[in-house]
Amino acid sequence: MDASWLWWIVVALMIVVGAIGVAVPVLPGVLLIFAGLVLGAWIDDFTYVGRGTLAVLLGMTALTYAIDFVASAYGAQRVGAHRRAVIGAALGALVGLFFALPGVILGPFIGAAIGEYSARRSLEGAGRVGLATWLGMVLGGAAKLAMIASMVGLFAYQRFA
Repeated sequence: MDASWLWWIVVALMIVVGAIGVAVPVLPGVLLIFAGLVLGAWIDDFTYVGRGTLAVLLGMTALTYAIDFVASAYGAQRVGAHRRAVIGAALGALVGLFFALPGVILGPFIGAAIGEYSARRSLEGAGRVGLATWLGMVLGGAAKLAMIASMVGLFAYQRFA
């Protein structure tokens, strides 16, 4: 009896848990998805999904992490935020990772608002920059979800087409 179906269950679980990890920062979401896809390629001895496809998937994984860190800072920059606000948004996103979902949601907003307020002493401007940062983060999250869907779609196309 072929036990490869057990491995495919593990692959599916890694992808599902990884997708949850995109929203819950405690889990290494995108890395878990990539590892699951590599495991899926290994199950078939890399017959359907080879080095080229895995290299593209690795690049997509790296791009997803880049999107994560850049999105909040870009949102702040779009509304003419001071350089301190952009740095604050990036630092807030990084520090927010240690405070689970509330930290991820509020970290970039607070970091950008503090950075903007420290530079221009305008509470209204700090709030506007904080909101733009948060919107950038939300759009970045949507881009990350699109990226992981594309990763799984590319793998499925290579494997099952």
